[in-house]
Amino acid sequence: MQPFTWDKPTDEARALAGGGGANAQYIAGGTTLVDLMRIGVMAPAAVVDITGLPYAQVEDAPGGGLKVGALVPNSDLAEHAGVATRFPVLREALLSGASPQLRNLATTGGNLMQRTRCPYFRDPAVTACNKRKPGSGCAAMEGYNRSHAVLGGSAQCIATHPSDMAVAMLALDAIVHVVGPGGARTLPVATLHTLPGEHPEIESTLARGDLITHVELPATPFAAKSHYVKARDRASYAFALASAGVAVELAGGAFGQTRVVLGGVGTKPWRSLEAEAALAGQPISTATFAKAAEAALTGAVGKQFNTFKIELAKRTLVRALEEVTGGAK
Repeated sequence: MQPFTWDKPTDEARALAGGGGANAQYIAGGTTLVDLMRIGVMAPAAVVDITGLPYAQVEDAPGGGLKVGALVPNSDLAEHAGVATRFPVLREALLSGASPQLRNLATTGGNLMQRTRCPYFRDPAVTACNKRKPGSGCAAMEGYNRSHAVLGGSAQCIATHPSDMAVAMLALDAIVHVVGPGGARTLPVATLHTLPGEHPEIESTLARGDLITHVELPATPFAAKSHYVKARDRASYAFALASAGVAVELAGGAFGQTRVVLGGVGTKPWRSLEAEAALAGQPISTATFAKAAEAALTGAVGKQFNTFKIELAKRTLVRALEEVTGGAK
């Protein structure tokens, strides 16, 4: 591990001053950054501990929503009564992630910003990783790519985004509140993560020194009727091979407003407007579920070892829709 400085500010201004350095990183729970520093993938010159800042509360927001501080642990958020009743997809996604010990440390802001679990990215001995070393190539393209993305990839990168929570946040139309050198601003969570394109090393729309302060969960007609399904190799402490977060408004036995988001199969949390269009106004039926699942995987491209994910994602979405609606009538 390379030497680095450590600072624990108790006010926002000092945190922003430290975090804006050329090779500085914020740390809260540390469940991503500490791992990557230990294995030599990340080597910040300065680490700014933000756990002294007042971002650790969950509060009611106007209109029936919730304001979730960036430092709220995943375990606390999952057990919050307002989340369980008003935003069940979020509770289910959180409880499906990692282990109880990690959920006690992992934070809301850190979970949104966690980095890929691609084994080639996480192995400094592998020289070909455009995300870790831009321009070096992508070993996953012709390597063991079972865990990799089938949606949103480019010729430069097919690494998946690992977060369960981010899938749920996207299904809930969450709004991310950020403060940085340019002041405070808000952005829809849908615009937070970026596609790899030609620059896989750029993973979000945040600028250097930007700090997530809280996430707003708005009260929507579909938030309370929501559900998360995760397919993985084992029942605990495993990342998604495919997952689906759905939020639906039902009226007269038909779909109204919906949100369909896939995890484990995209280079970022993957909202499917195609699946949502296939559901809109349609009856709750097996045929409707299947049509939406086909639409959701439009454009999916598999590699040698991950093509199975396309069918798995379809089945995962069908199951999510069956469970959130109570099944076909």
